[in-house]
Amino acid sequence: MEPNIPSARQRQHPRADLAIAFLKILIFVLALVPLTRLLINGYLDALGANPVEKILRNTGFWTLSFLMITLWVTPLRLLTGKTFIGRFRRMLGLFAFFYVVLHFLSYLVLDQFFDWPNILKDISKRPYITLGFSAFLILIPLAASSTDGMMRRLGGKRWRGLHQWVYLAGFAGVVHFWWLVKKDLTEPALFAIAFSGAMLVRVLRNPRKRLSLL
Repeated sequence: MEPNIPSARQRQHPRADLAIAFLKILIFVLALVPLTRLLINGYLDALGANPVEKILRNTGFWTLSFLMITLWVTPLRLLTGKTFIGRFRRMLGLFAFFYVVLHFLSYLVLDQFFDWPNILKDISKRPYITLGFSAFLILIPLAASSTDGMMRRLGGKRWRGLHQWVYLAGFAGVVHFWWLVKKDLTEPALFAIAFSGAMLVRVLRNPRKRLSLL
């Protein structure tokens, strides 16, 4: 028998996997930079006159940033034809959830001190908090079902249907930030453009199909 010599494409797979692994490590490290800076500034007492507001704004900003980056994974894959980009989507989405948990805990602990009656009043009577809390609730099942095991349990169709709720979370997050900011709307506008662009690419590339994460 002739020896089983791998093809050139097969021989490239280990290198490609190594490159993907390296990029994932790099993304992981870079994604923790905002939190590291926040912790360092907190330790140095360099969070400004209102540290709680600074923490809330910072964690909220990075929640939206990672959410928008996650939503742009598929458009970038469609526009460039580089399928490997999709392999970073789960990690980026989980970092969006990581920062939204920090954002919510900052509000719950630092801003409200577990004042549940006031928290419930805020959620029910302040529209921007209602939207922000709604986005947080949406992201919980998405993060919980992000594993391969959960995908198999739910089945591909149900899993994709569930994860399409990320679009609603993204929209709610952008509007939450827009309504929160009272003066300079530059950052909310940039997030709105990023969200609209990600949705537009999906619609233009697949005009006859429902929006899909895949």
